Amino acid sequence: MIQEYNKSNYLKLLSRNFPNVATASTEIINLEAILNLPKGTEHFLADLHGEYEAFQHVLRNASGTIKRKVKEIFNETLSNREQKEICTLIYYPEKKLQLVKNELTQESELEDWYFITINRLVKVCRNVSSKYTRSKVHKALPKDFSYIIQELLHENSTVLNKQAYVDVIVKTIISTEQADDFIVAMGNLIQQLTIDVLHILGDVFDRGPHPHKIMDILCEYHNFDVQWGNHDILWMGAAAGNDCCIANVVRGQLRYGNHSVLEDGYGINMLPLATFALDVYGDDECAQFMPKVKATSEASRRHHMLIAKMHKAISIIQFKLEAATIMRREEFEMADRLLLDKIDQEKGTITIDGKEYALTDTNFPTVDPANPYTLTEEEARVVKKLHKSFVSSEKLKKHMKCLFTNGCVYTVTNGNLLYHASMPLNADGTLKDIDIQGEKYHGRALLNKVGALIRAAYFGDEDEQKYKFALDYIWYLWCGKNSPVFDKDKMATFERYFIADKATHKEVKGYYYVLRDKEEVCDMILDEFGIKGSFRHIINGHVPVLTIEGETPVKAGGKLMVIDGGFSKAYQPKTGIAGYTLVYHSRGFQLVQHEPFTSITKAVEEGQDIKSTVQLVEMANHRIMVKDTDKGIELQSQVSNLKELLLAYRNGDIKERDWHPITNKS
Repeated sequence: MIQEYNKSNYLKLLSRNFPNVATASTEIINLEAILNLPKGTEHFLADLHGEYEAFQHVLRNASGTIKRKVKEIFNETLSNREQKEICTLIYYPEKKLQLVKNELTQESELEDWYFITINRLVKVCRNVSSKYTRSKVHKALPKDFSYIIQELLHENSTVLNKQAYVDVIVKTIISTEQADDFIVAMGNLIQQLTIDVLHILGDVFDRGPHPHKIMDILCEYHNFDVQWGNHDILWMGAAAGNDCCIANVVRGQLRYGNHSVLEDGYGINMLPLATFALDVYGDDECAQFMPKVKATSEASRRHHMLIAKMHKAISIIQFKLEAATIMRREEFEMADRLLLDKIDQEKGTITIDGKEYALTDTNFPTVDPANPYTLTEEEARVVKKLHKSFVSSEKLKKHMKCLFTNGCVYTVTNGNLLYHASMPLNADGTLKDIDIQGEKYHGRALLNKVGALIRAAYFGDEDEQKYKFALDYIWYLWCGKNSPVFDKDKMATFERYFIADKATHKEVKGYYYVLRDKEEVCDMILDEFGIKGSFRHIINGHVPVLTIEGETPVKAGGKLMVIDGGFSKAYQPKTGIAGYTLVYHSRGFQLVQHEPFTSITKAVEEGQDIKSTVQLVEMANHRIMVKDTDKGIELQSQVSNLKELLLAYRNGDIKERDWHPITNKS
């Protein structure tokens, strides 16, 4: 009875938007048509790590899709050079236009080029928009040229009586000096329509020089989601005001020589740290802390020396801050990370698990052997000023809002389970129970709990104790052994800096990384998330695939795809490539393997594209339509409800009303 009452109320609410049989029928026809269109193309990228130029080029060329489309359309009529020119114009319209105008100095030559080029762009745009409804294409159109583009897309110039009409439109665009703006708009529109949905499987931040520029692109992108990685969560913790996270973020940027990300990208004041580092470590060479970039001049060498001192200073501060959290949160079980008290400063050694190791650096001017984890007054002042800079950064707040609005720890979409790193497992392949504040969580419940704690750390909680725990836990997620975005026994930061014996640097991965090749394990995880059917997959990143050693990203009989192929330049010597894009279109999955990107300048001036190799991963036995997707299920439910509304009108249960198209009211 209650169900019938709720349904009746729902239909009455629905009738406000569709007040009579005609409007309801029209919407049913529209939705049924959409259900029978091919599904939009999804692109999956992971572990971007600040590599802005490579990332934006992959977006602009849609992982080679635009090049393939241009070849399909013009292979019989244009040379390879001409096809390359049109591709470059689509990728970088503003830059390419400037080059063309520098070359074509005669007005008549330029006008001819405009006329030919605009017609070619219209053909490409017509092709990439063909799988969408007119309504969806209309919403994507640039406001200034919306009407003109619609006319050009939907009028066939091969029909004799339409040829003059189309030609006049194009010539008028040129004569009114709108050609440049129109070409830019068309290039951007083609890029947008080629990628329907973008999935980022974590780690936008760290290592590379421009994560803030990647975030600028994402925050304006038409349709994307992100599954937070451990590096993203670290920055979220820093923005939330966790000092351990702040110290780790600063240390990471200094390690890779990317302090400009902090200063120029987010307005973080690094002067207090620099002043402190010079005062305390002025005579210290800090050899183990030199940034991982080459000095190209004497000036840059001196600058690197300053960065090294700042790097060492923040590292020692980090170890002290982390120790306070570890001692406060015994449940984190991280006492093995308390190492400063294990140092014998007189002997220059450290004892770990009963074994003594020589230290590569024995200068610890701020570490009091009697109280090794106490911040000096100067260190405390640096922490306070860095804290204020991070929590006050408006740019950082904007980017964090974008991550929270469009992201989560995991996503289930169209039969695919997306998460950044791991699903904690026991040795026997069962889901591992993780204790959080006295309650045990595993699988889906664990990821839900983790997501809730991250949000509580950033947005706060009415319960002060819960908020404080969440703020500590967001740091634990960065480096804790039971963190699903880390899942290693330790983060050996201290050992890598201060101990030469590489055996101490080893970080043992969780059982997930051993068992993920097993199809039955992946099936168990997919079952845990309620994902049905035979065409289902886990997609994640985090651990680079060592392609150069013959490792394949496709595992567990195709059930798991690991798409961290080395977008980060720091990993490319290990992987042998420069990243993957996984493309899921209406025919199935393709894995695109990228070689290193040269530069935007070479892409524009020489037409150099990223060299990519396409591998067919899994092809569907039928073309996948919108009705086969999650969106299709939603639309079919809407159709079902509208059909019930039609029945209610015809039975007289709900009274029809007139519809006034001018006011959009009945």
